[in-house]
Amino acid sequence: QVQLVESGGGLVQPGGNLRLSCAASGIIFSINAMNWYRQAPGKQRELVAGITSGGRTNYADSVKGRFTISRDNGKNTVHLQMNNLKPEDTAVYYCNAVGLRTTAFTFNDVWGQGTQVTVSS
Repeated sequence: QVQLVESGGGLVQPGGNLRLSCAASGIIFSINAMNWYRQAPGKQRELVAGITSGGRTNYADSVKGRFTISRDNGKNTVHLQMNNLKPEDTAVYYCNAVGLRTTAFTFNDVWGQGTQVTVSS
């Protein structure tokens, strides 16, 4: 069984920092890309940042210069360092794995359960 488990969400004041982590469990050979999405109330889910197995990254314009995505391929983990947080960053953040390969199957798309990030004074 494959699972993505996020951690690190919480309440932070504007200008503060948070670090989200996501760990993929199970017997995993490789993961093509790992992404962070977020969904605010009443809004569509949006891509925040992504990173390929080779380390190539991409970011939403709204978080460039503030957020940094990184991954550890050996541990099948991905992190999102969020600095200078703003109230508009408030959302549920979801971890996503694309092309997750196990001994028996390749999963095209795997999602975590989400972790709440609230930026408020």
